[in-house]
Amino acid sequence: MTEPDFPQEESLFEAPPIAEQERMVEAILFASAEPVPVRELNSRMPHGCDAAEALVHLRKRYEGRGVHVVKVGDAWALRTAADLSFLMKKETIETRKLSRAAIETLAIIAYHQPVSRAEIEEIRGVSVSRGTLDQLLEMEWIRFGRRRMSPGRPITFIVTEGFLDHFGLENARDLPGLKELRSAGLLDNRPPPGAEALADSEDSDDEDQSEMFEE
Repeated sequence: MTEPDFPQEESLFEAPPIAEQERMVEAILFASAEPVPVRELNSRMPHGCDAAEALVHLRKRYEGRGVHVVKVGDAWALRTAADLSFLMKKETIETRKLSRAAIETLAIIAYHQPVSRAEIEEIRGVSVSRGTLDQLLEMEWIRFGRRRMSPGRPITFIVTEGFLDHFGLENARDLPGLKELRSAGLLDNRPPPGAEALADSEDSDDEDQSEMFEE
């Protein structure tokens, strides 16, 4: 998805050189705990600056370094290079694991979004407790999507940028598979109930979607 164009306000002062704009963007991303959209970068920088152009140069300058400039949804962030993530294991290992029900629910939402609660229950074959959805909402890994234009106008669920950021994804098309979930400590070695039935129901073109459920 391309960033929308926002008109720059006219200024009596000339915009800083692009190298200086790079430094400004770098400073903002370094100090921000969450990914920052281009619009917000522009709003923080002097009039006439072009954060999108500065990002192009900054991203190239960070190629091959231990830290990369990465896109998360429609925002940007500084993140450790993927091949060096093993150095951060002590800092990133989570002792808390999601329940099997939460993992299955999260997987369904990720691969079938936007999806309603009734659709989640139909895919899982069992009901989804309110606590399971509440846990994923509290973790900010899922959020409410649009309502269906169907009887009852059921609410749908989609994954968040926080979910994408956790797995180092730019968008939902690059969803993690079984190995990534296990390495993150979110899934044990047992296949979830109905995994074989679900795998058999997927078309060959949807192999990536069924990977999370297959053994």
